Amino acid sequence: MAQHKLELPQGTLDILILKALALGPLHGWAVSERLNQISADALRVGQGSLYPSLHRLERRGLVKAEWGATENNRRARYYELTRAGHKQLKTETEAWSRLTAVVGQVLESA
Repeated sequence: MAQHKLELPQGTLDILILKALALGPLHGWAVSERLNQISADALRVGQGSLYPSLHRLERRGLVKAEWGATENNRRARYYELTRAGHKQLKTETEAWSRLTAVVGQVLESA
């Protein structure tokens, strides 16, 4: 069975990036790859969406970035969750769980 590309609801990418970074610091391309891997290839996050989201999260103080070297010895910015980022991830994860439970309940009852 072929998998179809999923369209993310507005605002969902930020929480997915926070979750990917909860496992440890990553450079941008590695964040995209981690989301792709965890989703079994269902989520393909392009650079045009990924980097604006990372920069937005950085401006909000939810992630911090430092320059480092990749496995291939290339310079890259590594992103890491801040304390505020961990707190935001917890809050948004709980809200997402409540929302999906309610939507599921409505869809099953109809």
